[in-house]
Amino acid sequence: MSERVGVLTGGGDCPGLNAVIRAIVRKSLGNYGYEILGLLKGWRGMLEMEYEVLDREKVSGTLHRGGTIIRTSRTNPRNMPDGLDRIIDNAARLKLRALIAIGGEDTLGVANQLYQRGLNVVGVPKTIDNDLEGTDYTFGFDTAVNIAMEAIDRVHTTAESHDRVMVVEVMGRHTGWIALEAGIAGGADVILIPERPFDIEKVCELLTHRHNRGRDFSIVVVAEGARFKADQKGEGTLILQDMEKDAFGHVRLGGIGSILAKEIETRTGFESRVVILGHIQRGGSPTAFDRVLATRFGLGAIDLVYKGEYGKMVALRGNKIVSVPISEAVQKLKTVSDELYKDAEVFFG
Repeated sequence: MSERVGVLTGGGDCPGLNAVIRAIVRKSLGNYGYEILGLLKGWRGMLEMEYEVLDREKVSGTLHRGGTIIRTSRTNPRNMPDGLDRIIDNAARLKLRALIAIGGEDTLGVANQLYQRGLNVVGVPKTIDNDLEGTDYTFGFDTAVNIAMEAIDRVHTTAESHDRVMVVEVMGRHTGWIALEAGIAGGADVILIPERPFDIEKVCELLTHRHNRGRDFSIVVVAEGARFKADQKGEGTLILQDMEKDAFGHVRLGGIGSILAKEIETRTGFESRVVILGHIQRGGSPTAFDRVLATRFGLGAIDLVYKGEYGKMVALRGNKIVSVPISEAVQKLKTVSDELYKDAEVFFG
């Protein structure tokens, strides 16, 4: 019997997941002779022993597809009294040489704890927000930026035709990478990110200045996790859709764009509208950059399994695929630097 390697996708879906899985399967079968088990629905698959064998036929034609063929969930085994122990026991029952976990800070946080308990784990960084430490980029991010940029391009015509302020709300719970890069690429007039709580009066001054110099429309890009300064609109708290939390304790964000548009219209008198992109940023076919990066991550991950380099995560540094300890990748979020934000500010107003 061939040695077995498990692979799972946890947390939110994003374009490029299938490219990772495809690369793992193709190199495993072609170079190392491993049998690849796709654990279904993230950590739930390991807890319930739900899996399917992945072969060439299963991954054929998946490179361009969004989502994940082995599906995903936000199941958190740390919330269960014996969750981590069950996963370790099930890995032994399945006779896994190793487990490849594809996910963000939550999924890889679980993977790191399992590695500390003795399970052979390799990580692949996946977060549409691009906020994992240790890697320059995560796959799915480039696709999200391009979708947001295209949306900004499209609302430009409506904003200009109606002399409106268009507020575009994009993903970004704790970091503003999507807002920043899509905003710069789309020629936004103001970009608001979680790292820098904003002064609504300053925002309105920038828009008024733009209006006074003959530009009767504006585009404001705001990350869903952006906050007013502490002395404005609720002590700098996050704007929530509701108070319900997922298995990892995350609340559902959303609504900052609507509140911001109302504040701008009230304070300036400029007609304002909001566009909330939401899950559109996650869906659809990955860009060429994400397909290539995801493929390289998948190849790198199965190489780490072959070399026995466990407790590591593949990462992009410059143009090279390297490995970094999972523990380093999950210890803190990668945030937008002041220097990069100042570059964007040159074009505000």
